[in-house]
Amino acid sequence: MTSPTRQGGGRAEYAARALQELVEQAAPGDHLGTKVVLQSRFGVSVGTLNEAIRLAQSRGYVTSRSGPGGGLFAAEQSAIVRLGNSFLALDGSATSVADAVRMRDALDPLLVDDALRHSSEVAIDKMRHHLDDMATARDTGDAVAFVRANWALHRSIAEVSPSAILRSTYISLLELLADHTQNVVAAEGKSLPEFVAARYTLHEQLVDAIDQRDHETAQYLITEHNNETTQTKPPETTTHPDLRPVRFTE
Repeated sequence: MTSPTRQGGGRAEYAARALQELVEQAAPGDHLGTKVVLQSRFGVSVGTLNEAIRLAQSRGYVTSRSGPGGGLFAAEQSAIVRLGNSFLALDGSATSVADAVRMRDALDPLLVDDALRHSSEVAIDKMRHHLDDMATARDTGDAVAFVRANWALHRSIAEVSPSAILRSTYISLLELLADHTQNVVAAEGKSLPEFVAARYTLHEQLVDAIDQRDHETAQYLITEHNNETTQTKPPETTTHPDLRPVRFTE
């Protein structure tokens, strides 16, 4: 394991990566240890371990249980939903998440149209802030962070809409996606880094089109954005090398 003094990102990031290494060697649902045991194993403080656990949970590596027999466990991913050339690994029903993706895609053109008509300079700046977060996640290889930053961008586009019904419905769909997504993995035969890079470029161009009030380009881009059919797959019962966050080194 890499020494915390040489690992970038601080001691909490070091411990989060150490947890990831344990998960990679475990089966879904395996007990990784109690907080006391893991704190001693990683040589970090209670506060640092708690922050590492928060990072690992947000990235979908682990789940936490309290009480007798509790501690940290390798996260179980019950089903996956297709999203373009990648899959969302879920902790719940694939059907509800797949429906949310379909409904979100159907509403996107309406919200982009509203954004073209009503975006202020402040709103555009907020969209570009989320693009920066997407770029950071792309460059560091954090697929889950990339998707969450992407959803935050879509939320900022939705917030521009003057329609309360449209806005609230769309944001509720994004919250459902965020609540149940544990991980992002590459579709078979696809490169997740290439997919993420392409999605970043598409969203960057979309924000530019909204900023320039270029209706034709914006609607073309959102159509391209939603041109993949949502699919579901049966629950995964075995650990696969791609069922963990991917470091984009390709």
